Amino acid sequence: MAFQLPELGYAYDALEPNIDAKTMEIHHTKHHQAYTNNLNNAIAETDLNGKSIEEILTNLDMKNGAVRNNGGGFYNHNLFWSVINPANKGHLSSELKDAIEAEFGSKEAFIEAFSKAAATQFGSGWAWLCVHKGGKVEVCSTPNQDNPLMPGVTCGGIPILGLDVWEHAYYLNYQNRRPDYITAFFNLINWNEVERRYAAAK
Repeated sequence: MAFQLPELGYAYDALEPNIDAKTMEIHHTKHHQAYTNNLNNAIAETDLNGKSIEEILTNLDMKNGAVRNNGGGFYNHNLFWSVINPANKGHLSSELKDAIEAEFGSKEAFIEAFSKAAATQFGSGWAWLCVHKGGKVEVCSTPNQDNPLMPGVTCGGIPILGLDVWEHAYYLNYQNRRPDYITAFFNLINWNEVERRYAAAK
């Protein structure tokens, strides 16, 4: 079956004032839809058709730009929508809290490291919190629509939290103030979902 644009599970204006409704609508219905359509076109009538997006990206031929860019765009946005939520966000706790404190010293130090990765990613890209087998966590960033599932990309591991720092994700509201957008992101994190992903990945 072809990949499909996921439902958000919340209204486009539900994340205001942190992310405005117009940005959310354009981001979801235009940008993410385009990645979805282009990914389906890129894998049609190939041996990638019918595989999960995780299988495709983990075993990706990095020279295949169409699948690299659009498969990454499809996966990255799926994760992004799921780890931001206007309600029932929970708070950092349990094993993930322990792993973050073991790696960074405190939640505050983790936020600083993640924010730096997002702020210093030159041009378009993403910031990630990833988990390795055994539960160790790591922060990194990737350019464009690359992500840690792809072969040879930065920190590796399985991404469980991602922040889109392409300008289309924030420019209508924040213009060139990417650090303000990054700060706002931490008001929206669905820690229950991030912890679920951590438990599944470790």
